[in-house]
Amino acid sequence: MTEIKKANRNWVFWLTLFVLFCASVYILRSVLLPFVAGIIIGYLLDPLTSKFTKLGLNRTLATFLVLFLVIITLVPALIILFGVIDEQLGRFIAVVPQYIGSLIKKIEPLIIELQDRFPNLEPDKIKDYLRNNATNGLKLVGSVFRSVITGGFAFFNLLSLLLITPVVTFYMLRDWDKFIAKVDSLLPRSSKASIRQQAREIDRTLSGFIRGQFSVCVLLGTYYSLGLYFVGLELGVLVGFIAGLISFIPYVGSIVGFVVSLGIAFAQFDSLMPIIQVVIVFITGQFLEGNFLTPKLVGENVGLHPVWVMFALLAGGVLLGFLGLMIAVPVAAIIGVLIRHAIENYKKSSLYLDN
Repeated sequence: MTEIKKANRNWVFWLTLFVLFCASVYILRSVLLPFVAGIIIGYLLDPLTSKFTKLGLNRTLATFLVLFLVIITLVPALIILFGVIDEQLGRFIAVVPQYIGSLIKKIEPLIIELQDRFPNLEPDKIKDYLRNNATNGLKLVGSVFRSVITGGFAFFNLLSLLLITPVVTFYMLRDWDKFIAKVDSLLPRSSKASIRQQAREIDRTLSGFIRGQFSVCVLLGTYYSLGLYFVGLELGVLVGFIAGLISFIPYVGSIVGFVVSLGIAFAQFDSLMPIIQVVIVFITGQFLEGNFLTPKLVGENVGLHPVWVMFALLAGGVLLGFLGLMIAVPVAAIIGVLIRHAIENYKKSSLYLDN
């Protein structure tokens, strides 16, 4: 009876702590984003920093070196990327009316066929409606994208991401081993071995998914952008970049990129060959992702089912916005590991064995 009461008290303690943690995250969600971003970046860069320390560098110097390498690699790439996207958006906005006119000419036989079947339809009004609304809509979308990239994107989430995230990343990288040792020292002695095992499994899942999926997204975004650029598709770099970026959501990135690219291609090109080339770009991209990139970089046994990932991202986005999207996969991985261990313990318990 004493053991049961003790176990119940432990459950109450951990449940209360969990509820307080969730409530704190929800209340502070508006200020947590740069800190969470810094922690995630620190986690992603920790293996590289550890490799430098193994070569004889102290942790602080290794941290400076890793952040320096990231900055000199990432910043020029982003400047070039945003410059190309801005140029494409400006050109696209200028030729939107021409594309709309071309698209309406291509669907004119369909409008005529609809008029034959439904005599009350007025084709001229349909054309005017499509022309006016499509033109205004595409111009608005293009203008918003351009303003975000040239003005607001640099100050994303105000200035906090640029000022606080690098500082948090530096301290997380420098003191990562100290944080882990401190947390390890606070673990309950009776459950320390089990918690360590679960933590290793969580780390394996996260490293396999986040680091691997990040690599997949970058490679896919680069492939789609270059492929659509060489096809000659307006906004090809932007569409390819976005398609690769959201490829961490299973199937969504490729479907969105394919549909948007196909719509632009139908409006832009008069011949069938460029449209076929756009289709080939996405078919080969999916083939590379499914057969080479994901199996090699992410692995097949990370323990995160695509449906579970989509649910976690949707729930995180609804509850906490962009912050929720950032922590959705780590939280899903932790919950998945805990549920698997709970199921294993249940199967070893009398509650399961006595039935």
